[in-house]
Amino acid sequence: MNITEFIAALPKAELHVHLEGSLEPSTVTEIAPEVSADEVRARYDYRNFSGFLEAYKWIVLLIRTPADYALAARRLFTRLAAENVRYAEVNLSVGVILWKEQDVGAIYDAVRKESLNAPFPVRWIFDAVRQFGPTEALRVAELAAERVAGGVVGFGMGGDEARIASPEFAEAFRFARAAGLHLAPHAGETTSAESVWGALRLGAERIGHGIRAVEDPDLLAHLRREDIPLEISLSSNLMTGAVLSLRDHPLRRIADAGVPVVLNTDDPAMFRTTLCREYELASVEQGFSAGELRQLAENGFRYAFTGSARGS
Repeated sequence: MNITEFIAALPKAELHVHLEGSLEPSTVTEIAPEVSADEVRARYDYRNFSGFLEAYKWIVLLIRTPADYALAARRLFTRLAAENVRYAEVNLSVGVILWKEQDVGAIYDAVRKESLNAPFPVRWIFDAVRQFGPTEALRVAELAAERVAGGVVGFGMGGDEARIASPEFAEAFRFARAAGLHLAPHAGETTSAESVWGALRLGAERIGHGIRAVEDPDLLAHLRREDIPLEISLSSNLMTGAVLSLRDHPLRRIADAGVPVVLNTDDPAMFRTTLCREYELASVEQGFSAGELRQLAENGFRYAFTGSARGS
């Protein structure tokens, strides 16, 4: 069995994937016939994080109805099943839905219905947007809390790390945790290790990206000691310019430091990747052995937000 076959056969979990970033060009043209597949591919070509944010804004404005979101979910679950994914936690950009003045309840009902028909268990993380500010983040946390019994397991926050300091979001994170939600903010993707410390002070149980942790030995030791995993996405970090090359990516150094790691796709269509490809890149570009790849796959199940929050 070659490495590609080995990876394909591994049972995997996907813990960090954004529904809105999973739309392939063919799906975009289906929900927005006025857009060509070539235009979508051109929009998905960028070299830095600001370019990615512009593309993300463009794509989310094309997702107009609950049916559009449902189609995106259905296509995502089909692709994940084909990769032997057995469990998924999907980020829904509720902060963006509110910004678009759309009906969060109707959209969530639509995607939740699709998830109940998926061939594997699916849970949801409601994602706030850092640059929209603390008040809007609290609104997202409140909407997530209303659906704790209906498939929502987490509260997260993405967007531009450099815009607003983490302490300003403390109320939203306290509220979410008190409501029984797990906390999985993005941090340490494009700024510094201090961003990860800030997320930890908010109570983060997993860190989206977190690659700047490699700059701080004390932080690496803390993550190892507290068993806090980093959700790493190689293709994402390359295409947003967070790393200069895949060989330069700190995944290997982070894992060697004993920090738990989970591999993910982040925005698979926008980064032209799949979960299997992320494992292949870890093997080819970072030298992970078959045994280490198996451990990464097992981490996806170990650190899933199922059951009660660790430490609660």
